[in-house]
Amino acid sequence: MPRPTQTATDLTPLDLFEAIAELKRELNAIVLAHYYQEPDIQDIADYIGDSLGLSRQAAETDADVIVFAGVHFMAETAKILNPDKLVLVPDLEAGCSLADSCPPQEFAAFKAAHPNCVVVSYINCTAEIKAMSDIICTSSNAVRIVEQIPAERPIIFAPDRNLGRYVMQQTGRDLVLWEGSCIVHETFSEKKLIQLKLEHPNAEVLAHPECEVPLLRLADYIGSTTALLDYCQTSQAPAFIVATEPGIIHQMEKRVLHKQFIPAPPTDDTCNCNECPYMRLNTLEKLYWCMKNRSPEVDVPAEIRVQALRPIQRMFEMSV
Repeated sequence: MPRPTQTATDLTPLDLFEAIAELKRELNAIVLAHYYQEPDIQDIADYIGDSLGLSRQAAETDADVIVFAGVHFMAETAKILNPDKLVLVPDLEAGCSLADSCPPQEFAAFKAAHPNCVVVSYINCTAEIKAMSDIICTSSNAVRIVEQIPAERPIIFAPDRNLGRYVMQQTGRDLVLWEGSCIVHETFSEKKLIQLKLEHPNAEVLAHPECEVPLLRLADYIGSTTALLDYCQTSQAPAFIVATEPGIIHQMEKRVLHKQFIPAPPTDDTCNCNECPYMRLNTLEKLYWCMKNRSPEVDVPAEIRVQALRPIQRMFEMSV
């Protein structure tokens, strides 16, 4: 029997927090949210994290319904790990520029041109790319995973060239890089960051390894979103310039009340280009309606799901 669908004339509840909490109880649902989501979504979520943490939560949950407030590849990962659960997203259009930069057909040809390589793919990729990979990694564990691969084995690293270059610098390994990138992490202005450092001489620069090399050279600390969050709690610096998607600043301000957090400036003065346009498609209202309607649902074809599961499991094994 088809699920009922709300119409455009239905009213959104006045108290969305309470309405979502009630739906979570009704559906036995868990809400997973990435640090880059808007503050209201972070505050309603059962778990907030980076890609590695979210993957682990998706693998371990006993909920019947997983509501993924993030981007599409994250929900796909949850479905790969939970084929029998209903996986919902607030907005199906919440994609990822990095995942889009690695089309499966082109990557298959790239892989065939380097037949002896171990394929390590950053989790920010589609299920089809995961299915063509040997190991998945995140920004939290990429260095550790590459270090565990025998030195004589050549490695393809996809799809983020900037994270790949950072891993090369940290490990001393030569990697065959797929030339993909994230639009958010390539919009930061080196010139404006230098000016901001002059204006805030006591501030430390925190940067995600998806940023370009010139920006990373200016960083006092480089790490995944979770690592950046942990660092600002232990550093003695009174202020931080944050070179990643500014959604993380909400958690930083909640955990470290007495410090200042300044978003790194984008090149373009006319837009909020350092905000991910895909992450920001999700809203609290859309989150409510996706749970109310049990739609949009994310599914992964069985053949791709089975092939993609193996490299994700290898990631977990190599991240202990």
